[in-house]
Amino acid sequence: MSTSIYINPFQLLPTNYGLFSQTGDSVPVAATTTEGTLIDGGVGSLSVPANGFKIGDAFRADFGGLMSAHNGNTITIRVKAGATILCQTPAFTMPSITNQVWLLSINFNIRAIGAAGAAEVVTLGNFHVLKASSGTQEGFGFNTINNTTFDTTISNTLDVTVQWSSNNASNSIYSDTFVLNKIY
Repeated sequence: MSTSIYINPFQLLPTNYGLFSQTGDSVPVAATTTEGTLIDGGVGSLSVPANGFKIGDAFRADFGGLMSAHNGNTITIRVKAGATILCQTPAFTMPSITNQVWLLSINFNIRAIGAAGAAEVVTLGNFHVLKASSGTQEGFGFNTINNTTFDTTISNTLDVTVQWSSNNASNSIYSDTFVLNKIY
């Protein structure tokens, strides 16, 4: 008598799960050149404890909200672990828009663990804004490898910030949705 065993290969894949879900609008970063966060309160956690990362860990952050911008002003986005900047975008020149939808997707992959200089994280993202007057989308992509200041031996708390080039009253951005998932 022979026995067959069936293994479903999809059961061997890791489970993806949510780490954080924002439950309210972020405070608008408006009419200022002071850097401000796109994250507000929610459920879950944005922190990884000291020595909590493993090589190969991968995460995805998805944001969306509304923004207005004065034509020709720029916006810079920073992805941070505490005070450490993991990734900073080039200044992006904004079109003249009012209350338009924007989307930001960011992926992070842990390539090496350890203290600053040994640990490595790659951050890749896309920022898009809809210009309703013309029906076009504008935006940019970014990709940064941080192997100098990222440190997995300390607690790391995610923050994503924006900074305007001018304190023009037309400049404003906030998120009304943000979800962080561990994808591997």
